[in-house]
Amino acid sequence: MQDEAWKEGLPAGVADRIGSASLKGGRAVVVLDATGWSADERKSAEDAVRAALSRSPEVDEVRIATTAQKAPTRILAVASGKGGVGKSTVATNLAIALAKRGHRVGVVDADIYGPSQPVLLATKDAKPEARDKKLVPVETPYGVSLLSMGHLAKPGQAIAWRGPMAGTALSQLIDAHWDADLLVVDMPPGTGDVQLTMLSKFRPVGAVLVSTPQDLALIDAARAGQLFEQAGVPIVGLVENMAGYACPHCGEVSDPFGSGGVEAAAIRLELPFLGRIPLELSIREGSDAGKPPASTGDDGPFADLADKVDAWLIANA
Repeated sequence: MQDEAWKEGLPAGVADRIGSASLKGGRAVVVLDATGWSADERKSAEDAVRAALSRSPEVDEVRIATTAQKAPTRILAVASGKGGVGKSTVATNLAIALAKRGHRVGVVDADIYGPSQPVLLATKDAKPEARDKKLVPVETPYGVSLLSMGHLAKPGQAIAWRGPMAGTALSQLIDAHWDADLLVVDMPPGTGDVQLTMLSKFRPVGAVLVSTPQDLALIDAARAGQLFEQAGVPIVGLVENMAGYACPHCGEVSDPFGSGGVEAAAIRLELPFLGRIPLELSIREGSDAGKPPASTGDDGPFADLADKVDAWLIANA
């Protein structure tokens, strides 16, 4: 359509999304770019275009074709250098809280030898299907999808694989039919084959490092951070987990693992400190029961962490 005066009455931003418009035999055909729009936004734009064209006496029928470019799936690694620091619990709750903030989130349980996400996300009896030789992620009750070796191995089975096999398994978990714009990857502890496969084949946009406050955990967390930095992966920040225990009887707060060590390390390493997660019985009980604290209420102690990570993801989009 050579005369584009009909676009003048369109809402702001809609006219710029029109790729082409043609008129033949009274039928107007418009191609509209709907990338990033919600279903309601797309319908509103279509209605506006249809109304604007219908005012022309030359137009008897309006057809609108919408197109959308699929946004690339970004990978956020949640890592630690040492096992037993609660990294998987942090990854689970962070993923759920980010989904509440508008992200379409998938969780990859990259801890091939010790998968725990099926328990944390209440899918331990689920079995993923395969389509076109790729796995289809399992849906969880909490708005995130999941893939884990815990879904593929027999319950209680020890996975005794050498490094290359673990790397291949990671590739199958990540290169799946994800309907997500963000994959939160629960990394295994250490700096071994799975980490190297991740960094060489699937480059994360950033890494969140989890540690408890004591020196031994911090030493290993620093090693994990060095691995990501050497690969050019930005460190989103450090999380101090199991920080402070409030006695349920007297209310006195004690620090069985120390206090402030991760924040001090973040200052020393010139990295952002993302906050503290307390040592709470409710977190442990909820995790064991497949009811993560972030799935209820206002995200509990994970709210501030999710807000900071969400802000980082937006700033680094």
